[in-house]
Amino acid sequence: MIPTVRPRRLRATPAMRRLVAETRLHPAELILPVFVREGIEEPRPIQAMPGVMQHTLDSVRRTAAEAAEAGLGGIMLFGVPELRDARGSGADDPDGILNRAARAVAAEAGDALVVQTDLCLDEFTDHGHCGVLDAAGAVDNDATLERYCAMAVAQAEAGSALLGLSGMMDGQVAAVREALDASGHQGTAILAYAAKYASALYGPFREAVDSQLGSDPAVAGDRRGYQQDPANRREGRREARLDIHEGADIVMVKPAGTFLDVLADVAAESEVPVWAYQVSGEAAMIEAAAERGWIDRRAAIEESVLGIRRAGAGAVLSYFAIELAGWLR
Repeated sequence: MIPTVRPRRLRATPAMRRLVAETRLHPAELILPVFVREGIEEPRPIQAMPGVMQHTLDSVRRTAAEAAEAGLGGIMLFGVPELRDARGSGADDPDGILNRAARAVAAEAGDALVVQTDLCLDEFTDHGHCGVLDAAGAVDNDATLERYCAMAVAQAEAGSALLGLSGMMDGQVAAVREALDASGHQGTAILAYAAKYASALYGPFREAVDSQLGSDPAVAGDRRGYQQDPANRREGRREARLDIHEGADIVMVKPAGTFLDVLADVAAESEVPVWAYQVSGEAAMIEAAAERGWIDRRAAIEESVLGIRRAGAGAVLSYFAIELAGWLR
């Protein structure tokens, strides 16, 4: 029998494939996560994340300018302080490393990029958890919200346009929105890490922020008490609905590649933009396989980010953002 339906007609040439492509990548849909470390004189390589650095204030300015030149949509800043304590005091200190970095990047490229800051305590606490602890050593949800509100105001005053609430505390969006509005920062937007899973793929990130998680044997060494169980799909949709109801301007699914089903679910019903984070472990696996010659590095990067976009992400946080933008341009 001779087939009358021939889908291959639309795959015959590069021009035809380009014409009928359902999903496209653009630099403006990419966001670069960047680490800024206090107390270093020059950028410091992160062993588990080839090509990624812990930056100084000077080098983060240069990186922000490079990101703007590449046409990226934004830059997400993470701070790595010299000193930590149980309540993460450096997080809302106007002279803390993250707030200083936000001011520097906003001055350098704030007209060309959306300057974003991670709003979580894990980088700043001496126990490595995303919140303050109660007497039993568990994360105290409501006490942590008070710290998040203080962080939010400090970050907004430092020039951050979009606050990335990544701590997975119940009620964090509503609390931060109220604090921002009460302090005159009604124009500062909230990115809620709504469906953030307790993933095995965060390992390299913990080196990047010099995480203290697990350093104290008396304190739990994982975040499964507040990050989501990777077994649960419906829970991701529920978390996203709650955050949207509380006032989130954008919601996030993290990690991206191993939770594309959740990403598609959230994107199908969300009333606000949906983003996804291609996390450190996802990037590290590509780099490790490419280094051994097992995969085509560029093709794997492009395909991985394209898959995240195809599943429904309007924008993607990726450590490959500047490089990928160069290929797209």
